[in-house]
Amino acid sequence: MIVAESAYLAVTAVLLVAVLGKLRDARGFARSVAGYQVLPARLAGPAAVGLLVAELVAAGLLLAPGGRRWGAVVAGVLFSTFLAAMASVMRRRMAVDCGCFGGHDPVGAGTLLRTGLLLVLAVTAALAGPVAFAPLQLPVAAVLLGLALLPGRLLRGEKAGYGPRSGTRFALTGAPEPAGDRMMYALVSPACGLCRTMLPEFAATAARLEVVLVSAVEGYSGGGLPVVVDPEVFDRNDIPWPPYVVVTDRAGTVLAAGGAADPAQLEQVLSRADRRSRTPGEDLHGP
Repeated sequence: MIVAESAYLAVTAVLLVAVLGKLRDARGFARSVAGYQVLPARLAGPAAVGLLVAELVAAGLLLAPGGRRWGAVVAGVLFSTFLAAMASVMRRRMAVDCGCFGGHDPVGAGTLLRTGLLLVLAVTAALAGPVAFAPLQLPVAAVLLGLALLPGRLLRGEKAGYGPRSGTRFALTGAPEPAGDRMMYALVSPACGLCRTMLPEFAATAARLEVVLVSAVEGYSGGGLPVVVDPEVFDRNDIPWPPYVVVTDRAGTVLAAGGAADPAQLEQVLSRADRRSRTPGEDLHGP
């Protein structure tokens, strides 16, 4: 059947795109692995390398007719591992960057569904075995990819906040009186693995401007930084998920805001805030 015979191409394409995305930010991928908190932190780097190698091996075997079934098996094991890790994160109610394609999708129902459908494709490819290539497999594989990826994409809207825009007021109950001209609020959560990995970066930023951690629940240790608890802060400011930073001026007006899942993202928000300070009429709201 042409559908089953085309599954290996769809799985191969997913693996290759995933590897390329992760290689563009290998350190970010290692931080995502650490954020799952299923391995000791010291093993996050080697585990990230091992996953990349396994994905490349699976893709290579899938492209070779003689190794196609083994490639599908390796891909199935990988997808099963990702599913188990995501399910563990959701059970623990943690906010974690998926790291699936080198981006910053949060683990949730969408990523779980997408990975489950990819596992189905891998199983289908294993059952189909070493079929010969036929041109018709290409469009069929494209359709299979769409059917596997689109449902998860649609579910990403389950918490589609965009955060406060520059020039608006940052709504925070219990905000401290700023000591300087600018303040950075780092929105975090006790169940957020990435928040823990970013805490040293937030602490280092305190050398440049005043930094306050903001949590919706009690129980977050600030690591020496002050912590404000406001249960409504995420919904009130339409913030999607932590870690997220908001930089304001002394009056509480937003200069820049955006996700802070890695040091590069944090630096982008700080740079936008610097430019906003120099050009107050410019809208520098981040993604």
